Amino acid sequence: MNFFQTLQDLTAAERDCLLAAPVLHRAVTGTLPRHTYVAFLTEAYHHVKHTVPLLMACGARLPERHEWLRSAIAEYIEEELGHQEWILNDLAACGVDPETVRHGQPALPTELMVAYVYDRIARDNPVSFFGMVNVLEGTSIALATRAASAIRGSLGLPPAAFSYLNSHGSLDQEHIRFFEGLMNRLDAEEDREAVVHTARVVYRLYGDMFRSLPLAR
Repeated sequence: MNFFQTLQDLTAAERDCLLAAPVLHRAVTGTLPRHTYVAFLTEAYHHVKHTVPLLMACGARLPERHEWLRSAIAEYIEEELGHQEWILNDLAACGVDPETVRHGQPALPTELMVAYVYDRIARDNPVSFFGMVNVLEGTSIALATRAASAIRGSLGLPPAAFSYLNSHGSLDQEHIRFFEGLMNRLDAEEDREAVVHTARVVYRLYGDMFRSLPLAR
């Protein structure tokens, strides 16, 4: 069995825990309140803005034997630059002042998730970063497009309010195939264990982020 599939199997319990968050059920069934969608975009901004810095931190710490992976990180950086600005544009389309979000603070689960991945890169194994990629890419593929369609239908928000979800949904299949190829090239057990462990923890922290979103006023 290839490592990508092994990674999915070994993190299934944590993935199921995340997907059981009530807010995700509300999102895909079109019953998510507008203020909850705004809260989701706000938290998304506060972790997405760290994607490129995390990629840079990972690439800087990779050993020479992972030069092939450093090249892939350069591709990821080019792809991910500026995505946090898309989220601010979505918030503006929802009637929210984007500068208030830009200069605000994340919720505790979001802050802890980002800090944890920085720590794993710096203190343990830089390849750990790809555990976070597995969580965010996989969750987006599973939910983003369905959620965008359902939320838009129920709230009557304009298409301009969904650029982040639509770009990270079913249209992102190429990214997950690219990621799968990278994971299947990891042959050192220490690297595989680092990715699995980080994915398990990030699933929990990302799930906590969703559970922290306000559903009721």
